[in-house]
Amino acid sequence: MTKKEIEQLVFNLLEPVAKDMEFDLVDIEYVKEGPYMYLRVFIDKIGGVTIDDCQDFSQIASQKIDKIDPIEGNYFLEVSSPGIDRPLKKDKDFKRALKKDVEVSLYKPVNNSKKFIGELNDFDENSISLNIEDEIIKLNRSDIAKINLAIKF
Repeated sequence: MTKKEIEQLVFNLLEPVAKDMEFDLVDIEYVKEGPYMYLRVFIDKIGGVTIDDCQDFSQIASQKIDKIDPIEGNYFLEVSSPGIDRPLKKDKDFKRALKKDVEVSLYKPVNNSKKFIGELNDFDENSISLNIEDEIIKLNRSDIAKINLAIKF
């Protein structure tokens, strides 16, 4: 099974569990770091996620995943909050981020820049628009390497 297939399978398996526990299943990542494989599960809820929430979800998620055993070999299961600089991957993430500041990194430069920070003004399946100092910049979603909520100090 490919990395993406494992991520989708685990997402589909755990999404009903998250809903039952009143969490939002934000994302699943299956990644290799050094010699180890990690299955990372990101959950959220109104008011934020606690360590106890992560532990409770981890126990149930581990049982569900072990039951179907989709991953060959050893891996570490990590459950956490997506963090304050959470990546935007799905339309629901973009919707939640409307009128908030985001940081966008592009694969190739647009207007001589590969990085933009601005307010997410609008989005559709093909593009996003940012308000940067009262100027609207439209970017193709296919050109975006990474987009996440911006952290302001």
